[in-house]
Amino acid sequence: MTERFVVVGGGLAGARTARELRNKGFTGEIDLVCAEEIPPYERPPLSKDYLAGAVTSEEFLVQPREWYAEHGVRLRLGTRASAVYPTSHRVELADGTVLDYDRLVLATGSRPRRLPLPGADARGVHCLRRLGDADRLRETLRRIRRLVVIGAGWIGLEVAAVARNQGVQVCVVENAPTPLAAALGPRMGEVFADLHREHGVDLRLSNRVSEIHSRGGVTGVRTVDGADIPADAVLVAVGARPEIALAADAGLDVGEGVLVDTGMTTSDPDILAVGDIAETRHPVLGRIRVEHWANALKQPRVAAATMLGEAAAHTEVPYFFTDQYDLGMEYHGRVPDGVEDRVLVRGNLSSRRFVAFWLDGDNRVWAGMNVNVFDVSRSVRALVESGQPVDPRRLVDTTHPLEELAASHERNVNPV
Repeated sequence: MTERFVVVGGGLAGARTARELRNKGFTGEIDLVCAEEIPPYERPPLSKDYLAGAVTSEEFLVQPREWYAEHGVRLRLGTRASAVYPTSHRVELADGTVLDYDRLVLATGSRPRRLPLPGADARGVHCLRRLGDADRLRETLRRIRRLVVIGAGWIGLEVAAVARNQGVQVCVVENAPTPLAAALGPRMGEVFADLHREHGVDLRLSNRVSEIHSRGGVTGVRTVDGADIPADAVLVAVGARPEIALAADAGLDVGEGVLVDTGMTTSDPDILAVGDIAETRHPVLGRIRVEHWANALKQPRVAAATMLGEAAAHTEVPYFFTDQYDLGMEYHGRVPDGVEDRVLVRGNLSSRRFVAFWLDGDNRVWAGMNVNVFDVSRSVRALVESGQPVDPRRLVDTTHPLEELAASHERNVNPV
């Protein structure tokens, strides 16, 4: 009997899973369930090049449209899964279709967090998750003078940079005392605060929006300190929530995300999870769930191998990147909650050409961030993956090649 694998989720993680299955020689049926009406695409350009008008949507499709038909992948566009029945191995779709499966992959991604604010549903209030969101926001930026961004996370700051480059006045309101406080901490958050201030962004930190004014469309926002900020449009960028309801309702084990082993298998041996929803256990960093492009890109290879009975494990450290104005950054690793960390800087902080390392009390590197330095990514990753203590003095000494320090740790982890 021909096997059928069903993949629920039409983003990068879902599309890559279908591709990896075919690359590994799977000849059975593959159904790819996509909530959007268009084939799967990558999301990072939505807040960067696509929003700026530098690329077209066709340029960041995961695969060309014709790939799916050519490789026998049945694209089910414009519908979503409404229920999973593990006992009978069936998936019910919102349009009433029922799909039998031998193996199921959940790649349902995330949805933007909403704010329960007066005026939050007004015309001119945007979020940014899908291509349609980016289209609306891109058109808006072409015709407005003033944008308020609620939230100084990665999406909010990337959009602020695009808007400023287009001459739009931008005010960013953030509850924390620095941008990116949760991701980077106060010292590195100040690097991004200074960057945006230098480009004319009005940062309102340690503050919150209490109301969005609307008279048919956005006219401004009011903050909790009583300030009124005029605006022609508002972007709400306060993070995302993983779409785990489908998994939870099916009885799978969930935490912050859907719990999986290193082979991406859930508590049901015939159901796997990849991408934003997958909560894995990393051998160095512990239990983690991250909403980064790199996970959606690489976890499917492991999931496909597992589905085909091959031994595979996802053990790479998290990775993400950002581009804002003339700043390019890559980040490897993650600082777990509860770890007392300190930040050491290698290079010149004031010129924004440096590598920052987050160390715990035992001098182990939990994370590294290279800013406008692009020949050290492999070394930074190796130091995090090793889980071994480093000499802080050698780490920040620019006369000592970082590659040599990283190589010594690779030898410690993988002795010859």
